[in-house]
Amino acid sequence: MTKPSGPAVDTRLLEAARRGDHDAFRALVAPHLAPLHRHCYRMLASAHDAEDAVQDALLRAWRALPRFEGRSSFRSWLYRIATNTALTMINHRAKRVLRLDNHPPGDPTVQPEPPIDEPVWLEPIPEDFVDAEPSRSPEASAEQRETLELAFVAALQHLPPRQRAALILRDVMGFSGSEVAEMLETVPSSVYSLLQRAHQAVDERVPPASQQHTLRELGDQRVQSLASRYVTAWETGDVEAFTALLTEDVVLTMPPRPTWFQGREAVTAFAARGPLAAGNRWRMRPTRANGQVAFGSYLWDAQRGEHLPHCLQVLALHPAGAVAEVVTFLDTDLFERFDLPERLGTP
Repeated sequence: MTKPSGPAVDTRLLEAARRGDHDAFRALVAPHLAPLHRHCYRMLASAHDAEDAVQDALLRAWRALPRFEGRSSFRSWLYRIATNTALTMINHRAKRVLRLDNHPPGDPTVQPEPPIDEPVWLEPIPEDFVDAEPSRSPEASAEQRETLELAFVAALQHLPPRQRAALILRDVMGFSGSEVAEMLETVPSSVYSLLQRAHQAVDERVPPASQQHTLRELGDQRVQSLASRYVTAWETGDVEAFTALLTEDVVLTMPPRPTWFQGREAVTAFAARGPLAAGNRWRMRPTRANGQVAFGSYLWDAQRGEHLPHCLQVLALHPAGAVAEVVTFLDTDLFERFDLPERLGTP
């Protein structure tokens, strides 16, 4: 993976911030804010938790700045504070997931189980969050986007916290083994041991091809055609057209409901008796989540006489031009974060 480099520190700003100049401190940390948010999101799988972690880390950095001696770079010092803040948060809450490890696929003839709060579910992020990181090349940009895809972020959450931190700091953020060792208060040999175990665990959970690779291979025209057919199938309630878009081993999850379905037959059966049943009227609005194709899905409310937010659907596409996974986030609060309308009128 291409190693991203951080912005050079302005020594005049640093000295002014050390003397208590708040404006200088804000200017000093400004180039690091977006990458720090993404770093904490990879650690915590929650946009809300990531924001809290960054704000806490900045407060700690401000208080500790007079003691910063410059033996490490300002960037690595800042990431050390942010990483340890995230590690503390991880130790005080359940991991975030897309589906429960020990929960078997559901029976599409049975009503899905009600939502549950634990474990806390992974949260998607909008495109402006994904795209904000500067890059030296399109290849490096694609690599960074891959590390924000749902599958990769979900795989990270299954790692022990220190393995997770080591992999993100070394492989994603591009810090050296010695820098990571200093951040985690260990030695480089321990870091490489953490990395070896982390790589094996992540490789077992992520698909062979990232969504960024698949989207490039399919090309914009085929992706747009697939998205258009998906929207049409939902908005017309055409179960057969929806089924034709799915891979044989497609997976559908519905956080925060623990029920999930695997296989074209099961997903089709669920859709036919559930969301695409006669009488349901949908409208879809395209968006992007974690660098993936996504839709804000609005269900007709006859009493209100308008389509209201129901869920955010995030798709994983197969290189053959089909839908391999649908993650249906049943959280209408996401619509505001994704700048989606709060309601839609009649067609």
